[in-house]
Amino acid sequence: MDEYLAGLATEGINQSTLSIDECSTEQMLRLVNQQDSLVPGAVEAEIPQIAKAVDSLYQVLSSGGRMFYIGAGTSGRIGVLDSSECPPTFGTDPKLVQGHIAGGDTALRVAVEGFEDSAEEGVALIERCGVTSKDAVIGITASGSARFVIAGLQKAKEIGAITIGVVNNKNSKLEPYCDICIAPVVGPEVIMGSTRMKSGTAQKLVLNMLTTCTMVKLGKVYNNLMVDLKASNLKLYDRSVRIIQIATDVDAETATHYLKQASMNCKLAIMMIKTGLDAELAEIALNKCNGNLKEAIRTISAPI
Repeated sequence: MDEYLAGLATEGINQSTLSIDECSTEQMLRLVNQQDSLVPGAVEAEIPQIAKAVDSLYQVLSSGGRMFYIGAGTSGRIGVLDSSECPPTFGTDPKLVQGHIAGGDTALRVAVEGFEDSAEEGVALIERCGVTSKDAVIGITASGSARFVIAGLQKAKEIGAITIGVVNNKNSKLEPYCDICIAPVVGPEVIMGSTRMKSGTAQKLVLNMLTTCTMVKLGKVYNNLMVDLKASNLKLYDRSVRIIQIATDVDAETATHYLKQASMNCKLAIMMIKTGLDAELAEIALNKCNGNLKEAIRTISAPI
């Protein structure tokens, strides 16, 4: 028996669900829901560490660096999910925030056993990605023991990259290789060791915070509107029009007109309406303010 694994909170027996196999359907669902309700509190306890991570990620991305999620199994899939949502939501280059899973893209759909235990694969991934000292690497592992993640983070740290850990146990094997360690402890799972449940939920909440708050600091949001979204489908096009309307108090026809004038750039359309500038001058003003819409509007004296 591996004493480290046996002692993990995520490997414990949940006393509240001992008889789940004797419960009615509704009783089972209530047990799961009750356990899930513990997750936000565990994440809240880690906000000081999450804040440090967000500030570090902001410095990395605003200085030309990138961020990489690395994980195995559920943890890897959650990292890939979060990274893949950044381009449509915040208009980022797909290379800016990357998610990588042990076993490669095949492992997103089918469990690929063994790769999470391969330290060599973790190191090789960091090398293939060309991680530099300008970047940040976030290792995600519920147990804190996945060799793929530990070795990847260790290699990134040797290179000089910022290293961040997202784990669900305190004093994990991963922690020594983390500049910042985020460890929401959610306790034993409803089904022993099934970390796709509470642990995975906690990881998803943390990753939401990391990318969302970093992107807010980067000026990707105006008030609470995703003004850098890419109108890549009908839903997002419609949302772009509505965002312009909300931000400027114009009607749908006017919002649509300016969105087209701005080559489907929602933020640029708002800048044009708010300042009276044409697309070229509005874009220049935005670029001078690193894309921060509020700051750019404040620098222009033209009437709204």
